[in-house]
Amino acid sequence: MIKTTIYGVALGTIILSSGSIAKSVTNQTCTPEPTKASNNTVEVAQSGNNTAALKQSIFNKINNYRVSQGLGKLASNSAIDNQAKIHSQDMANGKVPFGHTGFPQRVKAVGIPYSLAGENVAYNQGYDDPAKVAFEGWLKSPGHLAAIKGNYNKTGIGVVSNSRGEIYFTQIFFR
Repeated sequence: MIKTTIYGVALGTIILSSGSIAKSVTNQTCTPEPTKASNNTVEVAQSGNNTAALKQSIFNKINNYRVSQGLGKLASNSAIDNQAKIHSQDMANGKVPFGHTGFPQRVKAVGIPYSLAGENVAYNQGYDDPAKVAFEGWLKSPGHLAAIKGNYNKTGIGVVSNSRGEIYFTQIFFR
């Protein structure tokens, strides 16, 4: 018999407009108690979850939803992807807390001009379809949904799994 423990989902969103930070909207439910390795870092798993497939799943779900709402698809941008992945990895490692620490620096590090930028983050553990859980959680939260439906045209997504099986998602939106 296989036993799966479901620990929960945590979500967060933030938006930058013309370089200023808007109020962060956070929705957290069933957040797991954090556990730390003895050196306060967690080794990022190199196998187990197919993070590339999870990234593609989030990308497809977001664009399919936007089209269903009469909005344009977002173009994937590798520079934004890179910053999103670094943030997911930093959260998975415990280098930064779950959330939006360093968001203005990530936007700047992307290196492309913008008039509007936003970010959704999520993590979960123990689900058969972690991308679906993150996506559906974002849709149920007004702040996350506003980012998904926002006036953006580019996106980047980073997905990282750590040795505890926690999967961290970061999606950054640009206009």
